[in-house]
Amino acid sequence: MKPFKLGKYEVPYPLIQGGMGVRVSAGSLAGHVAKCGGIGIVAAAGIALNSEHYNGKNYLQAEQEAMKSELRKAYEIAPDGIIGVNVMVALSDFENLVKASIEGGAKVIICGAGLPLSLPELTAHAPDVALIPIVSSLRAAQLIAKKWDKGFHRLPDAVLVEDPDTAGGHLGEKMENIGNGDYDHYGTIRGIKEFFRTEYQVEMPVIAAGGVWDRADLENALAQGADAVQMASRFVPTVECDAADSFKQMYLDCRKEDIGLIMSPAGLPGRAILKNQENIVNYDREQNSKCKTGCLKKCSYKENGERFCIVFSLDRAQRGDVETGLVFCGTNAWKADRITTVQEIFDELFGEEDVVTAQTEKLMALRDKTPRLTTDEIVEAVRHDRDRG
Repeated sequence: MKPFKLGKYEVPYPLIQGGMGVRVSAGSLAGHVAKCGGIGIVAAAGIALNSEHYNGKNYLQAEQEAMKSELRKAYEIAPDGIIGVNVMVALSDFENLVKASIEGGAKVIICGAGLPLSLPELTAHAPDVALIPIVSSLRAAQLIAKKWDKGFHRLPDAVLVEDPDTAGGHLGEKMENIGNGDYDHYGTIRGIKEFFRTEYQVEMPVIAAGGVWDRADLENALAQGADAVQMASRFVPTVECDAADSFKQMYLDCRKEDIGLIMSPAGLPGRAILKNQENIVNYDREQNSKCKTGCLKKCSYKENGERFCIVFSLDRAQRGDVETGLVFCGTNAWKADRITTVQEIFDELFGEEDVVTAQTEKLMALRDKTPRLTTDEIVEAVRHDRDRG
């Protein structure tokens, strides 16, 4: 596989590790992914919680210092690595976290949970930092590109296209539209690439996010037109992941039917392990707690006490309280069967002697002789043969 070029940077492998808050992907995971040749990402959401900078009263101020601390940790692991951040537009301190990320040395800034229309302005003093908006539609990509081009004479360095039918965490789609069969992930990716090619005469790198678990998924994404993939859930059951062991065990224990959608107080649906959904909601009711951080610009819990506190429910889970904490995940989390390492995942995905590659090449050759064989059938055959050993 070819190295992945992103703005002024290049990594050996076309893989970005997805940002997972609260502190599920912090300095350790991001640093080890970067050390292995991918792009490591620290998630900004709730980064102050469970950090030395938070005293229970200074959340917004502690966020900035905690972000810089986690970036330092990541660079201690991978001094020459490409390390970035994921900052949700929906965060109350979005602008300050972007600035703190740059001060901390982030080389990439990824933004979703809203349209990052002001991002080029916030980063104008750091033109080398690569900017990546998260979208789920061609229309959103067009809106961002036109706004950035007209207002700041800049285009994204890449566009990350998230599949709401498979991705974990907060999703940029209405609840009723998820899983109804209408969404075409790779059709959207190809449409976005063609838009930038036609409108701006540039070959825009597009990253596929959601549903990528193994090498067959990776190769399928690249064959379908993506330039790289983002993987998040696959990195949770690793030694280097920043979450507690009991959080990782939830992935190992969950079944396919345990994964579903929950409405976040942020006004967005989220995909999570729902075995403890009732406990998540009841925790804040039983504690009679109130919003302590004001972490989101818009939040039904902050405004009227509806649903539950999203940031502290994620924080409890990250620390190990998986009885009352929220465990976000993608649709493939049930496939986790052991605790592995980041290096082992890279070896599986990119190792030259991987059996999946040889099988895929053979089946691709067969497809040339049998046009009725689709790419999906090829991938399924590869997985079936691999599972049989």
